[in-house]
Formats: sequence, C-alpha cells, structure tokens
Amino acid sequence: MRKLCLFAAAIAITAAATGCKGTQAQAEAPVSIAEEAINRPDTFASDSAMLDFIQKVHFNYMWEGADSTSGLAYERIHLDGEYGADDPKTVTIGGSGFGVAGLVAAMDRGFITREAGVERLNKIVDYLTKADRFHGVWPHWLDGPTGKVKPFGKKDNGGDLVESCFLMQSLLCVRQYMDANVPAEKQLIDKINKLWNEMEFDWYRNGGKNVVYWHWSPEYQWEMNFPLEGYNECLIVYILGASSPTHSIPAECYHEGWARKGTFTTDAAPYGYPLELSHNYAEKMGGPLFWAHYSYIGLDPRGLKDRYADYWNVTRNHAMSDYAYCVDNPKGYKGYGENCWGLTASYSTKGYAAHCPGDNDLGVITPTAALSSFPYTPEESMRALKYFYSKGEWIWGKYGFYDAFSEQYNWTLPRYLAIDQLTIAPMIENYRSGLLWNLFMSCPEVQAGLQKLGFTINK
Repeated sequence: MRKLCLFAAAIAITAAATGCKGTQAQAEAPVSIAEEAINRPDTFASDSAMLDFIQKVHFNYMWEGADSTSGLAYERIHLDGEYGADDPKTVTIGGSGFGVAGLVAAMDRGFITREAGVERLNKIVDYLTKADRFHGVWPHWLDGPTGKVKPFGKKDNGGDLVESCFLMQSLLCVRQYMDANVPAEKQLIDKINKLWNEMEFDWYRNGGKNVVYWHWSPEYQWEMNFPLEGYNECLIVYILGASSPTHSIPAECYHEGWARKGTFTTDAAPYGYPLELSHNYAEKMGGPLFWAHYSYIGLDPRGLKDRYADYWNVTRNHAMSDYAYCVDNPKGYKGYGENCWGLTASYSTKGYAAHCPGDNDLGVITPTAALSSFPYTPEESMRALKYFYSKGEWIWGKYGFYDAFSEQYNWTLPRYLAIDQLTIAPMIENYRSGLLWNLFMSCPEVQAGLQKLGFTINK
C-alpha cells in the first residue's frame, strides 16, 4: 500500500498552451476523497487532524459513493463485487438519513463547498419528492434509478416509518442549517417543509391506537403488525410524531405505547452502568450499540430527561457497558480489550448479526460501534480508532473501515453497509462541535413536541 499522505485534496491547475505544436500543459486532475483514503497517511499531526480525515473518508460513502440518479446512499457497497441476490442499485432511506447529516458536517468542515452541498441536497430532496411514499412515508428501500419501492421483505413493501424518521431527522437539521436569504437554500427549506408536513404520523396509529406502527402497505395493510414499543433505536419516531405540525400524535401514544405504560424502566446495571430503560430482548446486558446512535443523530441526549430516564445516562451507560464487556471479554475472544471494542448489528462471520454483549457476542467487532459512540466515550473511542487504524488495509478501503472484522477468526470482508458507515461522520461531529444536535434541537416544532411528551432539558 502506498503511504503518500494526500490528506488535503489537490487543486486542479489549468495551464495555457505553450504555443509549440503538439505540446500543451496538462491539467492536473483533483484527487478524489477515495484516493485520499487509499493513500492514507501513516501519522497525523494531532488527534483533531485524524478525526478530520476519518470523518471525511466515511462521509464519502454518501458523496462519491452515492447513487448517481438520486444522490442517496446505496444500501451496501461490496468492493469485491459479490452481491449474491442483493441488488447493488438499491438505495436506503435510513442510511441516507445518516448520510444527509454527514453532508451537513462535511459542508461545515469544508470537506466540500457549501454550494456543492446545497446542490446535492436539492437533488436528493427533488428525488424524494417524486419517489414512492405511503401516506407521506418512504419505504425502507427504493430502486435507485426509478424511485420505486423495493420490498425489504414479502409484506414490507410500503411505508417504513422508522427509516423515514431517521431521514427526516437529518432533513430538519439541513433546514435549520440553510440561509433563507440565499435562493437555492430557500428552495431547499421550502421543499423540506413540504415533505415534513406530508408525513402522516397519525395514519401510522393503525386506526387511532395509542401506539405507533412501524409499517403500512397498500397491499398487506397492517399485516407486518409491528407496534413500536421501547426501548430500542426508535425513540425518534415518537419525538417527530409529537412534533409534527400537521399530523401529530398525542402524548398518550408515547406513554402507553413506547413507554409500555411506564413499565419499560429497569434496574439492570451491567458492569455498574445503569441502563435505566429495559432494552428489548437484551434486558440484562444491553442491546447493540446502534440503539445509542440512530435516534441521536439529531436528538441531543445531554440534559434530556423525562419521567422515565436521563437520556445522557441511557446513551453513555449503554456505550460504557459495551466497552466494559469487551474489556472483560468473558468469552475470551482474540483482540478484545480496551483498544478493541464495539458490538452492534453488522455483517458477521456467517451473514448478518445483531452483535451485543452476551449470547449475541460472536467474536466480531464493528468499527462504527466505537466510532459513533465518540460523544459518550471519547477516550475509549479514540483508543479504538487508533487501534483500528493500525490494522492497515486488512480492514480499510476506499470508504474507510470495512463494516466488521474478527481477529478471533481472522475474518473480514471488503464490504460496507450504509447504516453503519454513515453514522460515523455525524456522531463524531456531535462529539466535536454538537453541530447536528444543536441544529435539530433548534427546531421550534421539536421543542414543542418534547414539551408535549413531558421532556425537560437541563444542560
């Protein structure tokens, strides 16, 4: 692997012709971010410079790696070209939501120009406006070239409220970041507001029940039958549902549905870190770490409390208990320790698995688990980052760290998943500046929705 440091992108230089027949200075092509990743530096001047590079390379999955028609993120990118039955042109709504947040961070840090970012975001929003929606809600997957629903499963061929909320959370951050005095940005604001107002959260109550449902299909109606009850990754659905200016849900949905009538609290404290809320199907040790990431791309847990929990404790203790488990390493897996940790859903040695402490610990480390936890575990995450980086090209490619690896089984694949890759840049940004948190929490509708549900904010 070449070791030339190309951290700063080269600027193309166009030279005038020399006047000699057959001779002309050649313009130097700009270096792509993917090339920077492949020719990565050995060392960095500071931890801050390293974080710049890591954010830039991982957001690039949504930039140079995006679908050309929509500007959205592909569900997966396999550098080995092996997709099996999976369609490489499938774009993902939730993963693209995380990517949109990363685009905001990229603009703010100067990885791309504001003008280029606004142009891409307008393209994305125009595509989303025309793409299949079901009562204002996008499906889990879309066919990139056409914008038509791509079934996630036999009966999952309609609206996916959870994935759509991951997307809308970030679109609202975009809206808050834009300047209404700039025409292209004002257009973007107006288009996002239209999409936001058209999301029918009240429809997804399945006939007015005091709980919100994940799916609805025009063909199968409510047959997926998945009421959203906590605790898992879906908190943002209730926050946005309560905040909707046009199709709001009542507070009873949150308290009776999500909070299970107040019964979803817990005394579980793995490794001395109280979870406060009972993790679905992982009550004793805590679930996969993406539960501490997806809803918190925009929702700021710092000082956020309701009658059930302190959400800084919920997220930080989840991350810290995952770290402590990997350090303890009760199954004796090679590699696990204070420098190598992080269990979450990802590719695994046999397909895909929701890795977490306990029975679902399969000896597989997923870099996004530690890296997207930077706001909660900055020292532990930085050690993990440096360790992962030291492994070199074994777990590294053009879009940064591969999805997962196992030292126990000497296993990895040159493959990426959007939902893992694209939380890294925005969550590192929340650690560094609080940018996405500040933007989302500045939405007046969100502030009203949080108050409606009984949340308080005391930083």
